[in-house]
Amino acid sequence: MPARSRKSLAGVVGLACALLLAPFVSGWESGGKPRLDAYQDIVGVWTICDGETEGVKPGMRETLAGCAARNEAALIRHAEPVLACTPTLRGHPHQLAAAVSLAYNIGTGAYCRSTVDRRFDAGRWRAACDAFLMWNRASGKVVNGLVRRRQAERDLCLKDLPR
Repeated sequence: MPARSRKSLAGVVGLACALLLAPFVSGWESGGKPRLDAYQDIVGVWTICDGETEGVKPGMRETLAGCAARNEAALIRHAEPVLACTPTLRGHPHQLAAAVSLAYNIGTGAYCRSTVDRRFDAGRWRAACDAFLMWNRASGKVVNGLVRRRQAERDLCLKDLPR
């Protein structure tokens, strides 16, 4: 289990975003019920809890409390780079939650090089939300689950858009 951080998700992204983000990601990654035994995801990466991959090995088992700590740490680990490369998202909980969810799924490096990030940076908020739909493939193939997740992230992103 990762070391406990003194940071909280709400402290990093704000309470409104944290209240949106944690259940949103959990719902996509594990159907809202953490998977306590390590498993391989659709591209073969060892995963546990709500999609956590860091340090996961075959045969690992986690507790609910351990999953909660892992998930908070993982969301913080993804939120900080998203805010660093797209600082305009601060104070926009729906767009930030959608962006962190995307980064959690595709990686922060891919997010920070993405059309989503570039469009947010350019102030093209609606176009940035639309760009979530581009990220619907795994191993080069369109995946129906990713199509649904990206649509949900886009819908979340479009809520209360800044003008």
